Amino acid sequence: MSASYVSALAAAKEAAGEQHYPQSTLYVVATPIGNLADISLRALHALTLADTIACEDTRHTQQMLRAYGIDIAASQLLAVHQHNEAEAANSVVDRLRRGQRVAYVSDAGTPGISDPGARLVAAVQAQGLRTLPLPGASSITALISVAGCASDAGGGTGFVFEGFLPTKATERSHAVQTLRSEVRAVALLEAPHRIEATAAALSVLGERKVTVGRELTKQFEEVATLPAAELSAWFSADANRLRGEFALVLHPAPVAQEAGQETRVLQLLLAELPLKTAVKLAAEVTGAPRNALYDLALTLKKA
Repeated sequence: MSASYVSALAAAKEAAGEQHYPQSTLYVVATPIGNLADISLRALHALTLADTIACEDTRHTQQMLRAYGIDIAASQLLAVHQHNEAEAANSVVDRLRRGQRVAYVSDAGTPGISDPGARLVAAVQAQGLRTLPLPGASSITALISVAGCASDAGGGTGFVFEGFLPTKATERSHAVQTLRSEVRAVALLEAPHRIEATAAALSVLGERKVTVGRELTKQFEEVATLPAAELSAWFSADANRLRGEFALVLHPAPVAQEAGQETRVLQLLLAELPLKTAVKLAAEVTGAPRNALYDLALTLKKA
């Protein structure tokens, strides 16, 4: 047990111990993405109560648990990863039916986002059993929070999670071309051995900003925002920048200014959809204010 966490379990019990932790429940537990101090007190307490801890990598999870002073038998660990998730879900369901509390953790971060967990949760819910989230660290939300993404008109904007781009060059280039028309921010993940190829693929987006997060929450954490066209040069400038795990945020596309675009988009959508739905979609596509598009739509309908 790390000396830094001697009092962590006691604090977790005091802070979260009075809450209810039902049996026959799957606890989906977020764990740190690098910095062990990012574990929540509620997560620590739930892990001490769990009869079984399902995990992506049993060795990695046991090492993490020992750092917090949670010593469990190897028989209490159950491997549930991307290659056996459907099959292992049956074992989890069986344990839940016997009244166990089962906690699921991925190697880092929040399960079911990019890591395994979604199929397990679906299988448990399909059997009418309860799932309970214990929120915490996520590289996606961590980077979004410091990316400073805002629409051209000011204020916040929504984002979409794309995850890892395809590994094959042609498919990756096609995916980036698709992202070119996405007006919202886009969250991406990438591994160190593919980050240069991804940076090169994103360069076609020119001046559109990209925020790169490297080794988030760890000792050599680095966050930088720059135009997509300069991304490859940024990595080439320092070999250390190629190390670690990466999250990237492609900032929202600039609001289109092409004359008549809003009218053309609305005309196409109004031909197939109700007015309110057409206006909503046109606002997302063009970035134009919804009120102005609504007035324009009324004019077009009258015409």
